[in-house]
This record gives sequence, structure tokens and C-alpha cells, in this order.
Amino acid sequence: MIRVWLPEQDAVSLMGGLPDGMVADVWTGGRRLPDSADEVEVVVLPFWVPPSRMPVLAKLSRLRLVQLMSAGAEHVIPFVPPGVTLCNARGVHDPAVTEWITAVILAQVRQLPRFMAAQRAGTWDPVRSELLAGQTALIVGYGSIGESVDRVLTSIGVTAERIARRARPGVPNVPGVPGVMCMDDLPEALPRADIVILLVPLTPATAGLVDAKFLARMHDGALLVNAARGSIVDTAALLAELQSGRLRAALDVTDPEPLPRGHRLWSAPGLLLTPHVAGAMTTAMPRVMALVKDQLARYAAGEPLHNVVGDHGY
Repeated sequence: MIRVWLPEQDAVSLMGGLPDGMVADVWTGGRRLPDSADEVEVVVLPFWVPPSRMPVLAKLSRLRLVQLMSAGAEHVIPFVPPGVTLCNARGVHDPAVTEWITAVILAQVRQLPRFMAAQRAGTWDPVRSELLAGQTALIVGYGSIGESVDRVLTSIGVTAERIARRARPGVPNVPGVPGVMCMDDLPEALPRADIVILLVPLTPATAGLVDAKFLARMHDGALLVNAARGSIVDTAALLAELQSGRLRAALDVTDPEPLPRGHRLWSAPGLLLTPHVAGAMTTAMPRVMALVKDQLARYAAGEPLHNVVGDHGY
């Protein structure tokens, strides 16, 4: 029998049962481990396991697969032992993050924070807003979420430009096969963008990517949207641009995170801030467990796994 650790008691029922040949215990990420630590081959890592718990992975002698429930993997990569495969949950959170990105862009473009402040103050404050249709959005990190965002924004008249680690040619007159630029094209693309959407994973190559030079290339009034990781953005450089009024931003992630009381980002002008909830949804666990069940079935059958995190990112 293949021993699996699942993140919560109702995980098996959410999956509709385990694949044949598997038996499961529950590990919620706490200090107390199941008695099967010498037998477990697959660990489905719970959300929000602190770094202090991660070294336990190296103590599981039969461990062969770590399956994440998140798309982000940078917090786990340093703790995965040699010979153990790490897979993320790419694709599971695409609808939720796409909705968050669309919502905050529309909120900023149509000045909803201003109108909400006027409502709280009991003030009638009419003002003309921009039109989102006709603007250009630069999607930096064109993976599955980027593709989803692309479809939504282009459907309402936004022109999308796309950047990924590797360039990919498009197919003329075929909307479903767009061209994708590489990171070397970023300096030239930034000045054209009204909206810059960050979706890159956090890696050594992307940490601090959005620095003062990056922001200076964005034109006056442009909007920065970060649904990736907080440390991709130089917080001090962004604060300088926000406080000058030259740029706007919408952040779901910050550096530091959680954002401490009294931090200048709380009161920065032109900023819409949410507490890392872009992927948080009431239907998250059923969607995650559907992916987990498929992965477990593949593992049991010796078939290739989806969403393997390689040496060059994910």
C-alpha cells in the first residue's frame, strides 16, 4: 500500500475516495506527526505550513512526492530532499486570481476607492473616469493565470502584451495562439503599458525585479498590479512613485507580509491593497482535491505527474 498524508480530515471525502492501493493519514502541518512517518511516500502539504516545520520533509525516509495546494513553491523548494519530486497546483486558482485582477483594475480605472471614500463621508463627488477598453495591459509572467487574465481583458477591449521566461511566436490571425516576448523585452515594453500585471514566480531572477528603474519606465498614471509575491517589488521604490502621485498600484502581496501596523503602504495614495486573498475562495478545497486525486492516481500508476517544479522555476 502507498501511504499518503493529506492536509485535513475531510480530504478523502472531497476527493470521492482514494485511488486503489493507497491509504491516508492526516497531517495538518503541526509538530505532531502521524505514526506513519517511516512509511509515507506522498505528502500533500497543507496551506500556510511555517518554515520551521519544513525540515521535517528531510526526515521522511520513504518520501517521493510533495504535492502543493498553491501555485507558489518558493517557500518549499529549499526543503525538498534530493530525489523527491515537487509539484504545485498550477491552474487550480486561475479563476479566482483572474477575478481579483480584473476587479482591482476596474476599481482603480473607474475610481471606485474615491467613490467609496465619498460614500463614507456622505459627500456627493461626481468625477469622470477612464475607459478600460482601449488600454494596453502588459502581463509579466505569462503562465496559466496570465492566459486566463488575457482572455478576460481582451474580451472587454484591452490590448494585451505578454512576457514570459522564454519568447514564443504567435500564429497570425489565430487569437488563441498569441505571441509572447521574453524578459529581455521588458524595458522596451514597459513604456507602452497602461497596466502592468505581475504574475511571475518568486525566484532569484525575479526577486526585486520591480525596482526604481523598472517603475521609471512606466508612463505617468500607469497602474501596477501585483498578484505574484511581495518581494518581487522594491517597496521603497514603489512608495516613492505612489507618494509623488505619478503611478497607481493594486497589491495583493507586500514586502513585508503580513503588512505591519503603521507601515507607510497602508496610507499610500493611489493604492488599493488586499491581504493576500486573490486566490482565497470558498470552493478552493474541492478544486485542489480534484487535482490531488488525479496526481495520486498518476503516482500509483507510475504515470507522469502534472505541474512538476523544475530547476529553473515553475
